[in-house]
Amino acid sequence: MTRMRLQVALSHAGLASRRKSADLVRLGKVKVNGKVVLEPGFRCDPSKDIITCGRKKCIPEKPVYIMLNKPRGVLSTSRDSRGRKTVLDLISDGGNRLYHVGRLDKDSSGLLLLTNDGEVAYRLMHPKFEIKRVYQVAIRGSLKEEDRSRMAKGIILEGERTSPCEIKIIKGSMNKTIISVKLHEGKKRQIRNMFQKFGYNVLKLKRLRFGPLELKGLDAGEHRGLTVHETKNLKKALGLGACI
Repeated sequence: MTRMRLQVALSHAGLASRRKSADLVRLGKVKVNGKVVLEPGFRCDPSKDIITCGRKKCIPEKPVYIMLNKPRGVLSTSRDSRGRKTVLDLISDGGNRLYHVGRLDKDSSGLLLLTNDGEVAYRLMHPKFEIKRVYQVAIRGSLKEEDRSRMAKGIILEGERTSPCEIKIIKGSMNKTIISVKLHEGKKRQIRNMFQKFGYNVLKLKRLRFGPLELKGLDAGEHRGLTVHETKNLKKALGLGACI
């Protein structure tokens, strides 16, 4: 196994998220080969080094990458206190601790990645890596060009300016417009809030692409593991070579 940062090794082993793992290291909770290490970026090899956190020995999980076509009405969460259906209820592989990467709200559908690879999840979500997402949006009525242009340049939502994005009309009429939206941010309900700010009612929202991953061949509610080719392209897009 390739040498990696200690906080990444802890995350891959399912101990905690990348950030929480870094905190555990700084607090002196983690030992490598019997010695306390205080630097989260300390290079280690989980296949050779003995890494412990308290009494727990950290053994890296086999990485899992699952593409799901999330249906409308399903929650992007691991569990719900009200008993509503979640994305993990749709996944047959229940033996792995999975992150859902890139939340889709209850009324949205489309491509959702689930993985136990904390570093991949982190890089997909962090704005500094600028991983593009492509959505198909249906709104009621016709989209005015001045509104499309303003949203594409960036607008103020909840006190923050959105980054520039690509907004293209696919098909339009007086009653409904189908739009392609490409952006690299993932603020909560961002696309819905953008259109609603200009008075447009979003009828449907579906994610079609996430980085190099494209939603193909999956009906609503279906899932599959990524192919070797898809996994390789994903890691390449995230800047993850042999050494992470």
